[in-house]
Amino acid sequence: MDIEKKNPASHASNRLLSLDFMRGLIMCLLALEACGFYYHLRTASPEGSLGQTLISQFFHAGWHGLHFWDLIQPAFMFMAGIAMTYSLTSQINRGYSWNQRLVKLLKRCGWLVFWGIFKRISSPDWLAWEALDVTDILTQLAFASLIAFFVFGLTWRYQLLACAVILLTTELLYRGWPVSGFDEPFTQGANFGNWVDAVLFGQPASTYVFINWFPTAVHTVAGVLVGKLLLNQQRPTGLLLLFGLPLIILGYSLDSLALTPIIKPIASSSFMLASLGFCLWMIAVLHWWIDVRNHKKGLLFLQVLGMNAIFIYLFFDIVGRNWLNDYGYMITAPLLASLGLSATGIAIASSLCVFALEWSICYFLYRKKIFFKL
Repeated sequence: MDIEKKNPASHASNRLLSLDFMRGLIMCLLALEACGFYYHLRTASPEGSLGQTLISQFFHAGWHGLHFWDLIQPAFMFMAGIAMTYSLTSQINRGYSWNQRLVKLLKRCGWLVFWGIFKRISSPDWLAWEALDVTDILTQLAFASLIAFFVFGLTWRYQLLACAVILLTTELLYRGWPVSGFDEPFTQGANFGNWVDAVLFGQPASTYVFINWFPTAVHTVAGVLVGKLLLNQQRPTGLLLLFGLPLIILGYSLDSLALTPIIKPIASSSFMLASLGFCLWMIAVLHWWIDVRNHKKGLLFLQVLGMNAIFIYLFFDIVGRNWLNDYGYMITAPLLASLGLSATGIAIASSLCVFALEWSICYFLYRKKIFFKL
């Protein structure tokens, strides 16, 4: 992991600010989840109320379906592809050879795999082969980044073809896998992905599977395509919105016609298409608002998270979940109780206090010009 010390203003001026904002938004949402904020809100909402319906969007849909929260991981992978375009383009301009770029990426992927596994260190079996967390977003990103790297130099037509081949191959593997007990493509615990986990790691059937990095590489490759579009066109908003619409329609159509259900845990093709469409819409709107319309006021709150995304992701997952959340509640609960707050209100306020502390750490790093990257 590298630590850079740069002037924040000059550092930001060389970046795609909409990407920093989008990355910061995703990290903000993830940090709030790690603090237990959504859980406490759901507990406070009456059963069947509008509030509970809305807050349910901040939880995964389960096996089948698509909630807002199911778009977080696709957005993470998609943003990595955009960032890769800017990074590799900069390296090419500075004279890095293909081999040098590959070695640099391999080091980064190694760190991603390490931290993806290490962040479960609170579990006593975190290093046991049959219990490795090989479905973490960092681990998935490591493999997806390699695929995106190898197609980076291709034309956009071949990159689109690569995405189509990945989705088609995944569809065929799940639908045609002949091994008994793992030949039900869209059944939890009995699909091709579960077979891979059993063979490679000896892991029992679970919801999320290791091989997800293969279909979700489409998000990262698509991010590379969008990154090149943003580099070469000043106003790509219309194109991004236009491309996103048929992807969303096709994804939901495959699901509604019972051809391929939308299933995030195995990254089904219908899920991939619909979620990618939403990612295109998200970056289109943010790019138009921030980079084209030059709306830069009020962005700092999320930018400080976006510019230290890897640090805060590891911090709230390793330190926050396993120590800081409980310690923060222990300190704040008596103070909040003295204000007359209910038990649920105390839990909600305490989670916000922990989030505020985590944001403050990122702000401190931002002011000290310290930026962590892999």
